[in-house]
Amino acid sequence: MIARTWRGWTSTATADDYQRHYETEVAEHLRQVPGFRGARLLRRQVGDEVMFTSITFFTSTNDVRAFAGEDPGQAVVEETARRALTRWDERVTHHEVSVDLHGDDQQ
Repeated sequence: MIARTWRGWTSTATADDYQRHYETEVAEHLRQVPGFRGARLLRRQVGDEVMFTSITFFTSTNDVRAFAGEDPGQAVVEETARRALTRWDERVTHHEVSVDLHGDDQQ
């Protein structure tokens, strides 16, 4: 499994807008990609900015290309996201998932 990691920053005022975009438009797009295995969006307040880290999981590098295109290291940042973000990573990183632990769903 491949993990694709990307970061973007927003002002505190537009952080909820970006999160909503991720939960709706990004989620809908990802669910249509063959080999999509899941995603996590991490949120962290850093001074007067909010940093988001997106980690998406794909079965293989071919599946990453189905999402990202011919240059899989290029960030995919849609226009709606660009309006909410103040800056973002132009390039992403890819990692092979070597351990995948899951917690007990019961608390």
